Amino acid sequence: MTDSSGSGEPRRGPLAPSEEERAASARARGLSAPYIAGGRDPEPDAGLREERFYGRLLLLMVAVIVGAGFILGIVANLAGILPGE
Repeated sequence: MTDSSGSGEPRRGPLAPSEEERAASARARGLSAPYIAGGRDPEPDAGLREERFYGRLLLLMVAVIVGAGFILGIVANLAGILPGE
């Protein structure tokens, strides 16, 4: 990790683990070197396309559930199943 000043120096401070601590932690997990998970998505367009698909699917499911409630309520009211006036 580097500091935000752009100097390229490793970040120092109480929250920055030392290189030895990171290496020891990595070896305890069976890794040969410290590994920091994360980074940039190699295919952001594919991820955004998938998010849009699932967003539309979610909206469609909500609309179907709400619409089905209205339709079932109207059918039940017309059939006299629900108590009314």
